Amino acid sequence: MIAINEAFSILEATAIPLNEKDVSLNEGLNLVLAATVFSPINMPPFRQSNMDGYALALHDGLDYLIVGEIKAGDSNAFELQPGQAVKIFTGAAVPDSAQAVIQIEKVTTIGNQLLLQEDVVPQTNVRPMGSQVVKGTVALEKGMLLNPAAIGFLAGLGFSSVKVYQKPSIGIVITGNELVPAGQPLPHGKVYESNALMLQMALRNEQFEDVTLYQVQDDFDSTKSILEKAIEANDVVVISGGISVGDYDFVGRALENLSVETLFYKVNQKPGKPLLVGKKNDKLIFALPGNPAASLTCFYLYVRPTLKRLSGQLATYSANANKVLVHDYQVDNSRDQFLKAKLDGDEVTILSHQDSSMLDSFALANALVYLPNGIYSLVKGVKVAVYLL
Repeated sequence: MIAINEAFSILEATAIPLNEKDVSLNEGLNLVLAATVFSPINMPPFRQSNMDGYALALHDGLDYLIVGEIKAGDSNAFELQPGQAVKIFTGAAVPDSAQAVIQIEKVTTIGNQLLLQEDVVPQTNVRPMGSQVVKGTVALEKGMLLNPAAIGFLAGLGFSSVKVYQKPSIGIVITGNELVPAGQPLPHGKVYESNALMLQMALRNEQFEDVTLYQVQDDFDSTKSILEKAIEANDVVVISGGISVGDYDFVGRALENLSVETLFYKVNQKPGKPLLVGKKNDKLIFALPGNPAASLTCFYLYVRPTLKRLSGQLATYSANANKVLVHDYQVDNSRDQFLKAKLDGDEVTILSHQDSSMLDSFALANALVYLPNGIYSLVKGVKVAVYLL
């Protein structure tokens, strides 16, 4: 059995980004840039009007002669003389001979005569060329997660494709003869299967969609056969159950028979002690405990950050923050604990129903509180380490 930090260190050294690939921008959402992007143009590529109004060649008076009009997209090249103006619309190119744009609400027009209500200073309502990004400089850094704004920004720079890290394909393997699909009659001694859907939804919530589900019966040959297929087909395999030391827990023996290298097995934590992480070539295998709350805890602590790192994100295995505990709490445990908790601003409450089989409190939780092992008391107001869900 190893310490939590040792397990985290092993994964940090193991989880490196997958292959790079070029994708069209409309396929790039929630993927991570595999290379820094440099702007091929100035943005904006010309002096640009920030308002609907009039572009002015400034002079000492408040009266101007309107000599034309420029719409967004026009390439008209006006050479304005002092005291002349052109009507202009938001996004249109401001003539080099104009020093400012006055918004339409601040003028009066009579025919081609324009009268300003106030003086205008140079550069008013004019976006300078390259004010957002200068040609040849960094537009977006390697390692950035592409959100809708980033996709739009790249499109505005003229990109149609981008180099990103491949997201991992994931196989979920569910074990257990005691499991019955939801919606079916429940015989005595059986339980409804919940971990598969729970893990699928947890993955979807983290934007991992390439997921395949596998079901095995509790016998060695079935377990080995399905695991071999899942490992061959996926970058990461997440196994639920069958990793403990019971007579019908075949996962560990099957993985060994398939020449999976064990990176670690059993972690000094509660819940989630019987966690196994292994590797075969470039494939990673997580064998999670079968108890639902323990399985989900291990997913958040170990699987989620690993998947993000494989995808190119700069994810860590560390606690996100320290928050104020709003009540007293007594610790008496030989293992480090991760407790389901409710975070409200800077304050955190440890919930009831902490058993590894109980999901009802997990449904209310938005954080896990980490408490080191030992026998000690925590008093209201003390700060505790928190992992955000």
